[in-house]
Amino acid sequence: MHTETERCVRAVQSKDARFDGVFFTAVRTTRIYCRPSCPVVPPKPENMEFHPSAASCQRAGFRACKRCRPDTSPGSPEWHVRADAVARAMRLIQDGVVDREGVPGLARRLGWSTRQIERQLLAELGAGPLALARAQRAQTARVLIETTPLPMGEIAFAAGFSSIRTFNDTVREVFALTPGELRARAARPHPRAAATPGVISLRLPFRAPLEPSNLFGHLAATAVPGVEEWRDGAYRRTLSLPYGHGIVALAPRADHIACRLSLTDPRDLTHAISRCRRLLDLDADPVAVDDRLRTDPLLAPLVDAAPGRRVPGTVDPAEFAVRAVLGQQVSTAAARTHAARLVTAHGTPVDDPEGGLTHLFPGPEALAALDPESLALPRSRRTTLLTLVRALADGSLTLGPADDREESRAKLLALPGFGPWTTEIIAMRALGDPDAFLPGDLGVRRAAEGLGLPGTPAALTARAADWRPWRAYAVQYLWATDDHPINHLPAEES
Repeated sequence: MHTETERCVRAVQSKDARFDGVFFTAVRTTRIYCRPSCPVVPPKPENMEFHPSAASCQRAGFRACKRCRPDTSPGSPEWHVRADAVARAMRLIQDGVVDREGVPGLARRLGWSTRQIERQLLAELGAGPLALARAQRAQTARVLIETTPLPMGEIAFAAGFSSIRTFNDTVREVFALTPGELRARAARPHPRAAATPGVISLRLPFRAPLEPSNLFGHLAATAVPGVEEWRDGAYRRTLSLPYGHGIVALAPRADHIACRLSLTDPRDLTHAISRCRRLLDLDADPVAVDDRLRTDPLLAPLVDAAPGRRVPGTVDPAEFAVRAVLGQQVSTAAARTHAARLVTAHGTPVDDPEGGLTHLFPGPEALAALDPESLALPRSRRTTLLTLVRALADGSLTLGPADDREESRAKLLALPGFGPWTTEIIAMRALGDPDAFLPGDLGVRRAAEGLGLPGTPAALTARAADWRPWRAYAVQYLWATDDHPINHLPAEES
């Protein structure tokens, strides 16, 4: 979109927040870059230029606006939706892969050469992988500077910088303030957050509107005891992270998601934030989704009643795949019970001073060697589960932001016991495919028939062609017609 000058100018002049993160406005006279919704008086059109990323602005010599803080915009919905290699590269960079494994590690995951990655990212985003990772490190540093009492030296290395000098120079260049000045300008943290060592409190932005009922209701209703819980108006869960583990609490607010992270290693901050954003589908473009679904007169009333529904995701695709198998042809309560048994027997214990979380969900390596006779499942389901975890453990099946969605679907369907429902629910929630569709799901069929939509999977799939590429969101609206706990925010702690 950044190449459509007239459209970008109109968005800036109208201060349209829907375009925050989609493109960035750089002002040639002040050498500052902003969100489209920046509250200052818009510059003259001839003084504007538009960039596809914050890194591109920084590479061109612009610094971040201190008023609208463009570095804290929601992520671009284009990279959330697209499934091509550039979009997969962006999701991996946001996940911190370049910081942990370098550009060669990014290239290995994508099956590209480093030269191809540089060329493609420069063409589409105006910056290469190192510049994009640098921009993200600067934002991570800002979060740590403003929300924690950590010494600057610890923040530098936790944010992924190789030296304190590089950290100081980058912060000064990007924000036109020294790290000390950033901390001095920051608002005082909440007393509770300040009193808890190792806890980082931050705000996760999103594009309005956001309907929290089915999003948090789904996570709370399907929560695995010991790994997840709803407490004090927040969804809490444990996280397995590259450098250690963590606990996160996520609570819906009017204009952001309140995020409270407790990490054993602050280097995991970028990765943890990326997982939380995918879990809550915060980089979606709800206006584009809802406008498309409203074109169907039978869906339009559902969209108008509660616009901005998101697709609940996951913090760990392998974990969700295991839970999807455990949930085949059983109730939500039964699926939770099966998962809780696995957690108790094979999960890693953790301490949770602020709640009732007790374990990390066991990884594929821990489950690959389990005794099938210990599973209280039908024999065919045991075979399905063991085949899945062994494929995940040996790397023949990978599920994540870098993986091709259609290729992953084909691999899943080749496993014993995997049909369209299991494959599509994994595509929807673990792979983040916005067009995943469940025409054979009982809840979807019941809702479709109640609305006067076709009731058979084939006929419903044909009708749903007009909903593409947002069929996963249509599923959320259809599910929401049922009075099931997944569609309601919990009234109290569970």
